[in-house]
Amino acid sequence: MPERAEGEGEAPAERRAAGADGAGATAGEPAEGAVRQVSRIVLLDPDDRILLLHGFEPARPSETWWFTPGGGLEGTESHEEAAHRELAEETGITDAVLGPVLWKRRCSFPFDGRRWEQDEWYYLGRTDRTATDTGGQTDLERRSVSGLRWWTSQELSASHETVYPTRLAELLRTLLVDGPPSAPVLLETQRV
Repeated sequence: MPERAEGEGEAPAERRAAGADGAGATAGEPAEGAVRQVSRIVLLDPDDRILLLHGFEPARPSETWWFTPGGGLEGTESHEEAAHRELAEETGITDAVLGPVLWKRRCSFPFDGRRWEQDEWYYLGRTDRTATDTGGQTDLERRSVSGLRWWTSQELSASHETVYPTRLAELLRTLLVDGPPSAPVLLETQRV
């Protein structure tokens, strides 16, 4: 889920953590400093609004950001399988149709007492469903996600809030005008 990071728990879904830029981690995740493989979804509704989660650092609730749904791969699952699983767990949306990988990015950030190193793949996703259900979120996600919201491209462009990946408003505008890129665009590495 978080881009900042995700944590641990008892059941597989509970072992994932939440985070800043928004992604999930499991007990089987790489050790601190190792690179975590993450799938994220740029989920658009029929009106081309994007779904973002609102996260915060558990130890510093005033430190907030918005991020795309997604999280770390578990076990032998593929990037696509992780994208669908994370979306269902974080939002309750199970009918999304995944499109191509739009962007790839490397990021590093502190979250919940450790530093996370991630390689993230951002998939285009489409859904007709705008109702969400956060009942599948992990304990850490419940402690670090305060809600979610559908944003228009104009609302995202006008916002002064922190959003991950950076330049998401510009990237979304380009996507809506030009369509998906012919190959994934490599975004700049981000270290928070």
